[in-house]
Amino acid sequence: MNYPDNSYENSGKTRTFSEIQARIDTGDAVVLTAEEITARVRAGEEVAFEDVDVVTTATRGIMSGTYAVFSFKVSEPDSFVRASEVYLNGIPAVVGPCPNERLGVLDLIVLGTAHSKTDPRYGGGHLFRDLVEGKTITVDVKPAGDSSGAPSGIPSFSIETALYEMPFARLYATRHAFKNYKAFVNPGKEPLNTIFHALPFEGEFKEMTFCGCGALNPLENDPELKSIGIGTRVLINGAEGFVTGPGTRSSAKNPNLAGFADLHDMNPDYMGGFVTSGGPEIINTWAVPVPILNPEMLKTILRQDREIPLQLVDLAGRLPLCEITYGDVWDGADLKVRYKPEACLECENCEVDGICPMGAITKTSEGKTRHNPGLCFNCGLCVSRCPGGAFKAELGAVRCTAGGCMREIKVTLRQSDRARAVKAAKELKEKVLSGEFRLKEPVEKIGFD
Repeated sequence: MNYPDNSYENSGKTRTFSEIQARIDTGDAVVLTAEEITARVRAGEEVAFEDVDVVTTATRGIMSGTYAVFSFKVSEPDSFVRASEVYLNGIPAVVGPCPNERLGVLDLIVLGTAHSKTDPRYGGGHLFRDLVEGKTITVDVKPAGDSSGAPSGIPSFSIETALYEMPFARLYATRHAFKNYKAFVNPGKEPLNTIFHALPFEGEFKEMTFCGCGALNPLENDPELKSIGIGTRVLINGAEGFVTGPGTRSSAKNPNLAGFADLHDMNPDYMGGFVTSGGPEIINTWAVPVPILNPEMLKTILRQDREIPLQLVDLAGRLPLCEITYGDVWDGADLKVRYKPEACLECENCEVDGICPMGAITKTSEGKTRHNPGLCFNCGLCVSRCPGGAFKAELGAVRCTAGGCMREIKVTLRQSDRARAVKAAKELKEKVLSGEFRLKEPVEKIGFD
């Protein structure tokens, strides 16, 4: 469905989804990632409507509005009536919505931010990644009593299972791919526990954290949802899925998306748990194609990070302090954290072992620090906490007039992984060009009341 607009019609230049897909099929289409097209602009190139057909966008970060639905066998039929409590690797599940009475099959809902009853650093995001990695998990089942409330008489039991044994395993997004993220500081004197930091957030403007992939973000490239709508085909954690509509708390000014994809097809590198001082959170990655239907859409896509606002707010009250841009946090920054083992001081009590939100930094029995780049989120927390400087990345700082004076505030934690967003957008581009991923025309436009 092409969404006409008088300004576009007056320009005399429009394309439809079918026309763009036809050009892809014949090998005539130009598909660029958001990173590639902004790099051309930075290099001084003029990019016209005729020069590009599709831009692949992506974002990776903490997306709390996530849950998964599972359905799988736990016992032979008539072994018990139904379950009253179920835990997956210690994480509580909501039993239902279908009771599956006497079938020995469970239908379960697990929240992405649910926490294990035995391990406070293990959450739904860790569970989902473990499943996608092919790991075996433990399922603890407590059978329910009868309708009168009498005990079932059937003892609780445990089984082990894996994703390949689950016929149905689907991840749902209730609020993902936000257009408008925030940057945070703590003006108060006391540190605060929060989901926006992996450690207690230091006060008195000593540090800053932020979210968002800036010019790569799907909704920064199509903020008016001219090409993204209900039924748009996307990649969620590398798996083909669909947009189902606007997410919770979505508005015309601050849009986000709801959607789903099958866990069986996901890539574990794009997902996982992220431990904050407010408890475990969940990471997801979206890659979205943006067909350029008219020249006005291209103008938005050509914006640089320095043209995209980022609001810096007070952590406690969410009160705006000043407005910066994504250029302030991404221009000149290193997208990846590098580990230099030769600089490691081999401290007896390693400052970064145990505080990495992803568990990507561990200490071996021989006292050596080990960095797992495949698990690393590139958040940069280790950079400011390692006394020997073994972890390297330029995270930058911002200047802001707050509290009556000009301050320079260092970035100490990033809750979006732009390096993997770049990778996801590139993978989507390759799938589009190969024909493996076909553009999906929305069945309905997403509107806002």
